[in-house]
Amino acid sequence: MAEPVYRRVVIKLSGEYLAGSHFFGIDQPTVDRIADDLIAAHKLGVEVAVVIGGGNIVRGVEVSSRGVSRPTGDTMGMLATVMNCLALEAAIERKGAPARTLSAFVMPEISELFTRSAAHKYLADGRIVLLGGGTGNPFFTTDTTAVLRAAEIGAQAVLKATNVDGVYSADPKKDPSAKRFDRLTHSQAIAGDYKVMDATAFALARETSLPIIVFSIAEPGSIGAILRGTGHGTVVAG
Repeated sequence: MAEPVYRRVVIKLSGEYLAGSHFFGIDQPTVDRIADDLIAAHKLGVEVAVVIGGGNIVRGVEVSSRGVSRPTGDTMGMLATVMNCLALEAAIERKGAPARTLSAFVMPEISELFTRSAAHKYLADGRIVLLGGGTGNPFFTTDTTAVLRAAEIGAQAVLKATNVDGVYSADPKKDPSAKRFDRLTHSQAIAGDYKVMDATAFALARETSLPIIVFSIAEPGSIGAILRGTGHGTVVAG
């Protein structure tokens, strides 16, 4: 088996993906399958941190479009990410692997506060670390959170797990002629306005020299394949 390309990564998971075939909520078989993939990746000897979106429960932009202020809507969305982290933490630990949720918000009865020292400690202790609460600030996506946390904890890459196998020039589900890229620079990704990740996340990754690997989470074992350098995805770097 090939050695992992990276030793510490942040994996960005879509909240919507946790809903499985449903429009809302947490689909337990889907959560269990993702937990299996994360545990398998961890067993490769990789230190794994995870950032999860909250779109399966609350999307801040959608809430604010219905009359709630944007800061309040985004806060609701960030709280949804904590709920997703707790669900995934429970699934991982139920399968016998250690995990720990760290939140950007002070909520001692629910989870420990994120600090760089806490994240370093739990990763070094062999735990899968789940990073909830976004950045703790409105107007920032969980994509940006993933890059920010990766830079803060010294991760070597951000793995963006999505529903397509890389970055395309357009939505391949709507445009059959969409071109798939094997590799892009951060600047090309920003200039192309590719919707797989927001421009702020790409810009921060460029500033911090962090590669982003965009790949499909649909196939079991896809995280491990990316970590071993054998997976199918788009590398955004340089």
